[in-house]
Amino acid sequence: MGAGGPAALTLQEFVGESHGPVAPPGRLGEGVSVCLTCEGALAIYREVTLRGIAADRPFVGNHMWVVGLTDPDGYRLFFESVTDAPEDSVWSGDGD
Repeated sequence: MGAGGPAALTLQEFVGESHGPVAPPGRLGEGVSVCLTCEGALAIYREVTLRGIAADRPFVGNHMWVVGLTDPDGYRLFFESVTDAPEDSVWSGDGD
């Protein structure tokens, strides 16, 4: 997780039934996802789980490993990295 290199950031807003942005009911961060494209989503998964942070089991979506977790404020964070693994694969913990 070193510095440097290209980065991409996607911010998604909660959308209600009116198909426009609305403040969701509930706590801060609810309905907000931050997606970070990186080179090492699986390495991030290993690191955060070793530190005792709960994270979703990695899966492949849109040709990327996707690692999701929720920060203390309720925001959903997703780390994604390109892979050749088959779509809808779930990481078994063996290699990348």
